Amino acid sequence: MRPIAQLIKIKTQANISPCAYQTLLRAGLLASALSLCACVVNPAFSKQNGANSVIDIKDIDVKDIDVKEHELTAEFLYKYLVAEVAGQRGDLATAGSIFYDLASTERDPRLAERAAKTAAYGNIPSLTMPAVKLWAELDPSSNEAQQAMTEMLIATGKLADAEPYLAKLLQKDETRAGGFLYVNALLSRSADKKGVLSLVQSLASPYPTLAEAQFAIAQSAWAAKQDDVALQALNKAEALKPGWNVAALLKGQVLFEKSPQAALDFYQDFVKKHPEANEIRLNMAKLLVSQKQYEAAKKEYPIILENAKTSPSKNSADVTAIVGLLSYQSNDYLAADMYFKKALELGFKDADQLYIYQGQTAEKLNQEANAIIYYNKVNPGSHYLEAQLDLASVIARTQSVDKAIEQLDAIDDLTTEQQIIVIQSQASMLSKAKRDQESFDLLDKAVKNLPNTPELVYDYALAADRVQKFDVMESELRKAIAAKPDFAAAYNALGYSFADRNIRLDEAITLIEKGLSLSPNDHFMLDSLGWAHYRKGNLDKAIGYLQQAYKFSQDPEIAAHLGEVLWQKGQHDEAKKIWSEALSADPKNEVLQATANKFKS
Repeated sequence: MRPIAQLIKIKTQANISPCAYQTLLRAGLLASALSLCACVVNPAFSKQNGANSVIDIKDIDVKDIDVKEHELTAEFLYKYLVAEVAGQRGDLATAGSIFYDLASTERDPRLAERAAKTAAYGNIPSLTMPAVKLWAELDPSSNEAQQAMTEMLIATGKLADAEPYLAKLLQKDETRAGGFLYVNALLSRSADKKGVLSLVQSLASPYPTLAEAQFAIAQSAWAAKQDDVALQALNKAEALKPGWNVAALLKGQVLFEKSPQAALDFYQDFVKKHPEANEIRLNMAKLLVSQKQYEAAKKEYPIILENAKTSPSKNSADVTAIVGLLSYQSNDYLAADMYFKKALELGFKDADQLYIYQGQTAEKLNQEANAIIYYNKVNPGSHYLEAQLDLASVIARTQSVDKAIEQLDAIDDLTTEQQIIVIQSQASMLSKAKRDQESFDLLDKAVKNLPNTPELVYDYALAADRVQKFDVMESELRKAIAAKPDFAAAYNALGYSFADRNIRLDEAITLIEKGLSLSPNDHFMLDSLGWAHYRKGNLDKAIGYLQQAYKFSQDPEIAAHLGEVLWQKGQHDEAKKIWSEALSADPKNEVLQATANKFKS
């Protein structure tokens, strides 16, 4: 049977050849299920040549029409031709409506498919739903039609209506396991997480001995924040399919929410039983590094690398690069450099990314000349700007800020977004060099001449604060918050500015608390909140927040603040100890130096 698009041949006086839609449909609700195969020409081309694009009925070849499928009535031919012409001229609403009417009359699934895909491509919601429904009804054996209908129902929140379609996808024994994994991905888009869990539990109930069904329950339970239900299902999946890495990875994530140590204990037990489970071992090493258990992680690297050599996925280069990153995060820069070089020798595909990692590692080893060599190795492409920014940072530090700015100015063919990133970097370098007015002037020019992003406005506001243009700072930060209501750093910056100037302290605390609610446990925000309470005279609260902040990060300015509050509380020895330790680590920090000197006795 010929595709519907071949039922009628059309020629034009302008010799415009009909073409298939070549773009996968990503329109609206049929993102993954629909692909357009109707015949249209480029709309711009059609408009330009519309006057000459006429159908010549003599060119219709009746041998190309399946007469067993349709009686070639004048009415059918007329409607079909009108739909084709409308599609060619970019009027997809008319084309889709006619194909839908023909499909309804003729009960032809091919016409229904044509109508559905045309409506979806043309983003015509009022037509897409009925056309997809008709397609699914007329072609019950088509997985594509059933998936399209299912996606439509899920996207519109009709989970109960979607259940029969999903159940149908799970009927065949040979595709059921994969079907449950597909269902997981499909339902993840729904905002009704509890409703999804209930639906998945219903779909899985006929298959209690299928590990994938239990995994689907676990995944939807975790998304619905029902960790105990998720763990129960994962334990069943483990019993049904021992050593299944996918389920083990999810279980580690769920346990991590309870406690990092619980996840580590599980991973360690799993790799004892399944020593070849390299993905689990690698995840365990990542978790060990995040918990600063560097030596324990280091012991796993040789096993991970050896397993990678015999892995079916043949990903030895990728794994070696990951071990290099873990070594870098563990402050073992010599080992990191060795692993990055080895990954390149093994043929790591994204060499430019590794050159950037090598440059950053060389910087940590105070090998600036080597860092410059690595950054200059990065070719024009997706990593080029990142490498140039890192290169400029080295030049600013080792040569001059002006030379670094010139180097960034020389980069060609930047998009507007990239121009903004470059300007922000240049302003930051000027600020670090204490050239605050120049930094402000550069950002002031940028916000007046380039599209304003919340991040650009935020940097402009901080620059205004540094040159004591507090009215500009406040108005710009409020503008950034209005544009991006979840911009935690902007709330914190405004609140901290009030606290540091000892004004509007109640509002300062409210603003910082808002930022902290959006970014829990952020050490800078905890420091800000502690400082605001100190300004209000709430010394005990201030110490509590500042100690929390210092626990997360031994930042020299946090140390300065914590020491000052402890001093005012009468805990002079503790304050001196904190300042002394912080000065040993960062002897040139001006805020720390000034604070420690202010309270010398």
